[in-house]
Amino acid sequence: MMTNLFSIFDPSTTIFNFSINWISTFIGLSVIPCSYWFFQSRFNLIWNNIIFLLHSEFKTLLGPQSPNGSTFIFISLFSLILFNNFLGLFPYIFTSTSHLTLTLSLALPLWLTFMIFGWLNHTQHMFAHLVPQGTPAALMPFMVCIETVSNMIRPGTLAVRLTANMIAGHLLLTLLGNTGNSMSIVFISFLIFGQILLLLLEFAVAIIQSYVFAILSTLYSSEVI
Repeated sequence: MMTNLFSIFDPSTTIFNFSINWISTFIGLSVIPCSYWFFQSRFNLIWNNIIFLLHSEFKTLLGPQSPNGSTFIFISLFSLILFNNFLGLFPYIFTSTSHLTLTLSLALPLWLTFMIFGWLNHTQHMFAHLVPQGTPAALMPFMVCIETVSNMIRPGTLAVRLTANMIAGHLLLTLLGNTGNSMSIVFISFLIFGQILLLLLEFAVAIIQSYVFAILSTLYSSEVI
């Protein structure tokens, strides 16, 4: 039963032994109409307001010393994850953000880049982060170990948090959908209503997890500037 349940996340469309499900990760570039780029529309205005809001918030977190354009990478990261989270809520569409292959591929290079940049250019600043201010001298060796382990697991927690939240909602929707065959008409109507509420919750989770991934990446970046 568990094998069949988790098989909904397996890439199943292949051509010449190559899985084409991952193409859905970038399909947003082809479905956005050309009028979005050239003409004003309600969706365009709403999306621009969201981008400006994210830019101001990320800029505040990075600080005034951050270079111009430093927020664009995090806005792009938010947009990519948000689109794939939403895309996975539609039937028969592959959910790429439910795989560590994608989430870890986003989190690990970012974290590794931040660490290399910080240790090469701001070595004393990075050493200072290993010992929080006000730590007693006797606890400093332990705090260095704890902070080091905390830094090392950051890409893993970023990736697992996003993947686990996407898997949990899809599994619950699948479980509710599979129980409808053995129910009466009355219970099926309640089940459909519950699935609609759960789907609305999943829309909120898709937005929140995209924001959390981008905001935590911004915070990790602000520590090395």
